[in-house]
Amino acid sequence: MKQTSKSGSHRYKEEKELLSLLNRLFSSQRYAVLATQKAGQPYTNLVAFAASEDGKRLFFVTPRATRKFTNIGEDPHVSMMIDNRENTASDINDATAVSAIGVAEEVSGQDKEALLRLFLSKHSFLETFARSASCALMKISVEKYDIVREFQNVVELEMVS
Repeated sequence: MKQTSKSGSHRYKEEKELLSLLNRLFSSQRYAVLATQKAGQPYTNLVAFAASEDGKRLFFVTPRATRKFTNIGEDPHVSMMIDNRENTASDINDATAVSAIGVAEEVSGQDKEALLRLFLSKHSFLETFARSASCALMKISVEKYDIVREFQNVVELEMVS
C-alpha cells in the first residue's frame, strides 16, 4: 500500500489510520454506488457490497442478465463509491466519501464459496438471491482509493499487491 501524498514514517502511520478509517466505513455501510461504462458513457447502480479485511478487494452480487454485468464484461475498469452521509447540511463537512478504482471480474473456482460467505456475513438477507444460478459474485481488485473528508481534504491511497 502506498499513499502518494506523504513520505517516510509519517506516511506509514497515516496509511494505518486510513486503513482503519476504510475498515470502519466498510463495516458501517451496506451499500455503494458502482460505476461502469459502455462506449464512453457512464452507468451507475446501487449495490450491496462487502470488503476484504485488507481492503484490497470489494465484492458484490449481480444477475448476469444486467447492464452492469455486460458492461464489466466489455470493460472491467470500474469505480465504487462508499460514503457515510446522512443527507443533512452538516454532511458537507462531516461526511467521508471513498472512491475505489479497480478492475472487476466474476469470482469462480475454489475461493468462490469462502468469498460468498464473506459477502453473506454482511448481507444474510440476500442469500437466496446471491446463491441463485443466474447471479454472479463479482470481485473488484482495488488499485487505489480516493478518500474525501471535510469537504475538500482529498487523499489518494494506492493499493499494491
